[in-house]
Amino acid sequence: MQINTGNSVRYLFILFAFTAVFSCQHKEENDLLPFRNPALSIEERTKDLLGRLTLEEKVSLLGYRSKAVERLGIPAYNWWNEALHGVARAGLATVFPQAIGMAATFNDSLMYAVADVISTEARAKYNLSTAMDRRLQYLGLTFWSPNVNIFRDPRWGRGQETYGEDPFLTASMGLAFVKGLQGDDPRYLKAAAAAKHFAVHSGPEKGRHGFNAVVDEKDLRETYLYAFRKLVVEGGIESIMCAYNRLNGLPCCTSSPLLTDILRNEWGFNGHVVTDCGALEDIYRFHKVTNDTAAIAADALRAGVNLDCSDLLQTNLIKAYERKLISEEEIDLALSALLRTQFKLGFFDDKKKVPFNNLGENDVNNEKHVQLARVAAQQSIVLLKNSNNILPLKKEKYGSIMVLGANAGAMDPMVANYHGMSGNIVTFAEGITKAAGPAVAVQYDQGSDFNDTTRFGGLWHAGESDITIAVIGLTPVYEGEGGDAFLAANGGDKLTLDLPAPHVILLRELRKKNKPVIAVITAGSNVDISSIEPYADAILLAWYPGEQGGNAVADIIFGNVSPAGRLPVTFYASFNDLPAYDSYDMKGRTYRYFNGNVQYPFGFGLSYTSFDYTWEKQPAELKSVDDTLSFSVRVSNTGSVNGDEVAQLYIEYPNLERMPVKELKGFKRVNIEAGGSREVQFKLPVAELKKWDMDQKKWVLYPGQYIIQIGSSSRDIKLNSPLIVKPGLN
Repeated sequence: MQINTGNSVRYLFILFAFTAVFSCQHKEENDLLPFRNPALSIEERTKDLLGRLTLEEKVSLLGYRSKAVERLGIPAYNWWNEALHGVARAGLATVFPQAIGMAATFNDSLMYAVADVISTEARAKYNLSTAMDRRLQYLGLTFWSPNVNIFRDPRWGRGQETYGEDPFLTASMGLAFVKGLQGDDPRYLKAAAAAKHFAVHSGPEKGRHGFNAVVDEKDLRETYLYAFRKLVVEGGIESIMCAYNRLNGLPCCTSSPLLTDILRNEWGFNGHVVTDCGALEDIYRFHKVTNDTAAIAADALRAGVNLDCSDLLQTNLIKAYERKLISEEEIDLALSALLRTQFKLGFFDDKKKVPFNNLGENDVNNEKHVQLARVAAQQSIVLLKNSNNILPLKKEKYGSIMVLGANAGAMDPMVANYHGMSGNIVTFAEGITKAAGPAVAVQYDQGSDFNDTTRFGGLWHAGESDITIAVIGLTPVYEGEGGDAFLAANGGDKLTLDLPAPHVILLRELRKKNKPVIAVITAGSNVDISSIEPYADAILLAWYPGEQGGNAVADIIFGNVSPAGRLPVTFYASFNDLPAYDSYDMKGRTYRYFNGNVQYPFGFGLSYTSFDYTWEKQPAELKSVDDTLSFSVRVSNTGSVNGDEVAQLYIEYPNLERMPVKELKGFKRVNIEAGGSREVQFKLPVAELKKWDMDQKKWVLYPGQYIIQIGSSSRDIKLNSPLIVKPGLN
C-alpha cells in the first residue's frame, strides 16, 4: 500500500498546531480563574479553588507528594524539605553549624541572619529547579525545621538538632530562625517553617515509633510546650509537625487535646499541621491503638492534621468518607490550610509579582554566605580549658605543628545530619594549615580510628613538633537520628558519655611526648571531658561546625577571634546523676532542676579576656502583672584583647514546691574592646515569671521574693537584685 507522506506531515502539523492552540487557550482560561487573581483575599481564592476540585483531587493534595491537577494548571508539589542548618539534601547550599552549635552562639540576631540566608538559597534553588520543571523532594519551599524539642537528657542522640535544654533559649533561637526563614514581606512568605516534633519528643530514639511519653500538665506547659507556643503566638510560624510518640496515651498526630484544644483553640494557630513521616502508620504498626486505617485517617483530619508525610491519608480518606467517618466539609477544612500556605508562597501567582523571583545561581553559597558560616562557627566554639593561657598560639613561638586525630581531616564531623553540600567545606587540618602559613611546618596524620586501641599514627612526628592539635570526638554516625546514626550502638542514642576509647588513649600517648597538646572535640552533646582533661593544655568544643569549621577553629586557636561560645546544655559528670532515660519528669533534669556537681554548667564558656559587671540601672519595683521590667548593667572588658561577652539573665524563684533552681530569662552577646565597656539592657515581661498552677489549671504569678541574677553562666553570677511580688497581682 502506498502512503501519501505529504498528507501525513500536513495532518501531524495541523494536529500539533491545534493542540498548541488548545493548550495555550486552556492556560489563558486557567489564568483568569478567581483563585489565580492576587487582588482577591486568600480566603476568597481558597474558597474558589476548593469549589473547583473534585473529592478525589482534594484527597490527592493531602499527602506530601501532592499530585498535579492538570485541568486547572496546578503542578505536582513535594512538601518535604529540610533546613536545619542550611538547605539540606539538595546539593549545593551553605552549610552552617549544626543547631546545637548555633544555640551555643547565644546570638539570636546571628540566628536570624543565618535563617535569612537559608531562605534566600531556598528560593534561588526553587526558582532554578522549577524553571526546568523539576518538582522534586528537597527542592520545595516548605521546610520541616526548626527542631524545638527540649534536649532533656544527653543520651538522646538527636539532641544535636535542638537548641539545647532550656525553654527560653530554645524559644529565642527558634523565633529568630522562623522570622528569618519566613521573611518580612507583608504579602508573601519567603519560605514556610515547621516547628517539630509536637510534642514531648526527645527519646529514646530506638523506641520513638511506639513510645508513650507520660508527663503532667506542669512540666508539659513550662518545659515541653513553651517554645512551640512562642513560635505560634509571637513568631507566626506557618506549620507544626506532630510527633511519632504518644503523649499520655494519645498518639500525637490524632490527639485533639494537643492539635485542636491547645494548638488551634488556645494558641490561635492558623497554619497547617504535618505528620512526622510515617507517624499515622505507627498508630497501627507500633502503638497498636487500632488496625482501622480509614478510622486513623479520619481521626487525624478531625484532630487537626492537614498534611500526611506518608500515603495513609491519600489511600484511606475516600474509604473513610464512604463509611461516613469524615465529611467532605471536614476534608475541605483540612485542605484549606494547605492551600493558604501555597497562596502565601505565591504558587498560584504570576512569578513577576513574587518579590523573590529574581534570586538565582549567584545567591547560592556565595562569598557573603560563606563568610556568615565562618562567623557562625567562630561564635559557636566553646573554650573549656586554657591552662596558663596557652591559647591563643603565637606563630613566632611554634615553628612546627602536628595536626592529627580521626576527625582532623574528615568531612562527617563538619556537616552533621540534615546537611547540604558545598565546595567550600574546610576540614580542621586544612583550616589550621592555611592559618599557620607557609613558614610553619604543619603535618597531618589520622592518628587513630574509632575502634583500635593499640595502633596509632603520627606519634613520632608529634614528639618532634613544637605543639600538637588533636581533633577527636564523635561524629553524626555515632549519635543522631536512628537511621542516620548507623554506627551508634543504641539506635542513635548514646549508651555512655565516654569519648571513643582510642581517642582518649591517643591523647594519653601524646602527653608522654612532653609537648603541648590542644584538643579540639567534635560532638553534638555532653561528653566526658574529664577523661582527656589531664592530657590537654587547652580544650575547644567545636560541635559540628559546618563548612567553615576548619577556618573558624583556626581563627580561635591563632587569636584572630576570642572565643565566646556558651554551653546550651549541662555537662553532667555521669549518667548516674540523672533519672531514668524514659522518664519525662523534669525533676533532677537540666540546670533548671539539677543542683549537683557537674563538669561544666549551662551557659559556661571561657574567653581570652576578662569581664567585670556593675549595675547601671537596677530593676524598679513591680506594680502590675502587665509590667515589663527594664534594667541594665555595664560590662567592662578588663583584659588585654577585644572579645565578646554573653551576659545572661537568670531568675531565682520563691521557695515553693516544684519551682526551678533558676531559669534563663534573657541573654545578650556583645563585643567589647579591651579596656572598654558596654551598657547591656534587659527587658523582662513579668508574665515570664508565671508558673502553671495544677489546681487552677492556668498560669499564676506567685507572691514572694524573686532574685534577678546577671552573670556569665548559670553558676557564675556577678550581680543580684531582689524582686518582691506582692499577693493579689494576678
